[in-house]
Amino acid sequence: MPISYLRTTALTGAALLAATASFAETFRYATTTDPQTLDPHAVSSAPVLSFLNNVYEGLVRRGRDMSIEPSLATAWEPLEGENGWRFTLREGVTFQDGSTFDAADVMFSYERASSEASDVRSWFAPVTDVRVVDDYTVDFVTSAPNPLFPDSIANFMIMDSDWAEANDAALPARDAENFATRNVNGTGPFVVASRDPGVETRLTPHEGWWGEDRGNVTEAILTPIGNAATGLAALLSGEIDFIEPVPLQDVAQIEGRDGFKVLEGEETRVIMFGFGHEHDTLLYSSDVTDENPFSDPRVRLAAAHAINIDAIDRVVMRGKIEPASQLVPEGISGYSDANSDRPGYDPDRARELLAEAGYPDGFSFGLKCTNDRYINDESLCRAAASMFAAVGLDAELTTMPVRNYWEQLRADDFDMYLLGWSPGTFDAEHPIRFLLHSQDDEKKLGSWNFGNYSNARVDELLPMVQQELDPAKRQELIDEIVALTQEDVAYVPLYTQPLIWAMKDNIDVTQRADNFFMLRWVDVN
Repeated sequence: MPISYLRTTALTGAALLAATASFAETFRYATTTDPQTLDPHAVSSAPVLSFLNNVYEGLVRRGRDMSIEPSLATAWEPLEGENGWRFTLREGVTFQDGSTFDAADVMFSYERASSEASDVRSWFAPVTDVRVVDDYTVDFVTSAPNPLFPDSIANFMIMDSDWAEANDAALPARDAENFATRNVNGTGPFVVASRDPGVETRLTPHEGWWGEDRGNVTEAILTPIGNAATGLAALLSGEIDFIEPVPLQDVAQIEGRDGFKVLEGEETRVIMFGFGHEHDTLLYSSDVTDENPFSDPRVRLAAAHAINIDAIDRVVMRGKIEPASQLVPEGISGYSDANSDRPGYDPDRARELLAEAGYPDGFSFGLKCTNDRYINDESLCRAAASMFAAVGLDAELTTMPVRNYWEQLRADDFDMYLLGWSPGTFDAEHPIRFLLHSQDDEKKLGSWNFGNYSNARVDELLPMVQQELDPAKRQELIDEIVALTQEDVAYVPLYTQPLIWAMKDNIDVTQRADNFFMLRWVDVN
């Protein structure tokens, strides 16, 4: 049954209406992954963008139900006589240091976020020009009609131009550090009061914030806890109030304890394996050193047939996952019903495909995975490695914290890798732009296509998808892309990741399908 992602689950109680910011409430929460930077344009990953949405703001934002709503822009409308959008900015907004927000900050942030140093530059691939009309009006000109553009910049966060330039942070530092890596000055509802990366981050309310939809938290303390047992013990002992994600094997234990509750949902994130498509040779093979077997789609399909997703669901994921056939889950705009089948578990067919491709005895290769980014990610990869081995694909598994992971993927240091992707626009165009279009720095496309999968027809179809206004015709274009990339086995989609949060029963939160945790929607009762 299709899942509607324009919905959210909120745990509320009678005390929610009575709670006000006048009560001093400290909220202690834990996640497995600490944001690796505080720079909103340096790293396009959910842990970073989720955290920074509490501190910085964009022109638009997503509400509790995932719909787009005004933020630093109060209104937006299509341009007249040309393609693009006009944004009317909110007046009277100040940054956390007291500086005034205006159009100059939007222009600066656009130039910074769209620069070659930025990890979010793909968001602006359709943009050909940005104009400051006056202090509170900005035009974004696009190369063609782009109805999704406002949705696509929900995480485009605005920085204070004077602050950034005065602190030598005019450009983001993706693979290094600058002042903005550890310091912030946003317009958002919370201020970073102190930070010890990897240990503790404290936030307090921004008293000059323009908004009203904020709970009663007067101090939030984030503690990254990578070890699942340690995190669970901290919650059950009362040391912390909230933890996410919850180890699947611990859900029943938490639900059986008085004073605690578990909130479950389904994230829009698809977990998948990717390949080094353009690599000439394998980097981590002991027996194939002069070629790259994964350049053959038959070998990639063999890898797909080797995966027993039902066993992974039963043993690793405790029955909490939905199998995935494409890079967005069912229920997302653009999901291809016409291509909803995924390669079934068929080890005999996997061996046949390997033999057809010239590898009857299989081969060894390197598999890179995180061990603290996705739910049970290391256990997933160990299970997959065992399944690969059963058909002759001998995976040398390397797992690591996510803080070291993206650097290795950007350096092409892998044969096969694990990736999870949640579409920021809640539309199938998003992963096509980031994961399936050929890498093209000039056009700001394919920025997370680490293995550089490339299909000229997919590249040709993407702008057609972005510009098509007729829903039926647009879906036909997306269906063609999905069919092409499934035939190519561009990735091996595995499943949609579950959302599982746990907390004391006096905590009220809003769980969104993008797994962003918004402190302004927390009440301690």
